[in-house]
Amino acid sequence: MRTPPGTRADYVHFRQHSTRWNDNDVYGHLNNTIHYLLFDSTVNEWLISNRLLDTRNSPAIGLVAETGCRYHGEMSYPSPVTAGLRVAKIGTSSVRYEIGLFADDSDTAAAEGFFVHVYVDTETRRPCPIPDDTRTALAGLMKEA
Repeated sequence: MRTPPGTRADYVHFRQHSTRWNDNDVYGHLNNTIHYLLFDSTVNEWLISNRLLDTRNSPAIGLVAETGCRYHGEMSYPSPVTAGLRVAKIGTSSVRYEIGLFADDSDTAAAEGFFVHVYVDTETRRPCPIPDDTRTALAGLMKEA
């Protein structure tokens, strides 16, 4: 049995995204690649706005090690999309972000996905512990039961 779609109440942080004309595919809905672009933009916007990622100077960065998406409904241009963000798990060097995409003002996710970032040393590209300030901020994105 398929797990039902999540709702806005399942997420902690939200970011509004505008869709674009070229986001629609020939079937008239957002192409699946756009979902991943929105996931990535939501996570990185949160990291940058919280001063946890400086793309030129951070000593450690999160690289995508795994990702996935479940589609529940269609979204299309020109409707705005709201992305909900939460953290499901924080390990020594990895974090699992979960993102829900909500069309217009819908309370039910049209798509839900995840990213696993493994933190690596910027120079050596070898796994390293998540920086303490990042770990503390990530804990704030965990959904309390």
